[in-house]
Amino acid sequence: MQLPAFFGPLGRLLRNFYLLVGAAFVVWMAVFDANDLSKQLDIYRKWRELRNEKEYYLSNIEVVKKDRAELMSSPALLEKFAREKYLMKRPGEDLFVLVPEAEE
Repeated sequence: MQLPAFFGPLGRLLRNFYLLVGAAFVVWMAVFDANDLSKQLDIYRKWRELRNEKEYYLSNIEVVKKDRAELMSSPALLEKFAREKYLMKRPGEDLFVLVPEAEE
């Protein structure tokens, strides 16, 4: 097969079997494969998101450990926490929960 003269050195490259097979392989891997570029980008975005969540939870673990140590060291703080967070009460007490009205 003879290519027109205006192809010049590009014509030689287009006739190179290994270059054509390599280019076809790259196109196949980038577009048609099950792990194509778009899938790889999605995986990378998800990995970054999970890495950020991991940092968030690790920092929260430290805060919770500090709060837990503080609560376990003082019975008064533990009682206050139980009353405020879990609405616990002593026997014979009445509990009133005040909920602010929603503004329209």
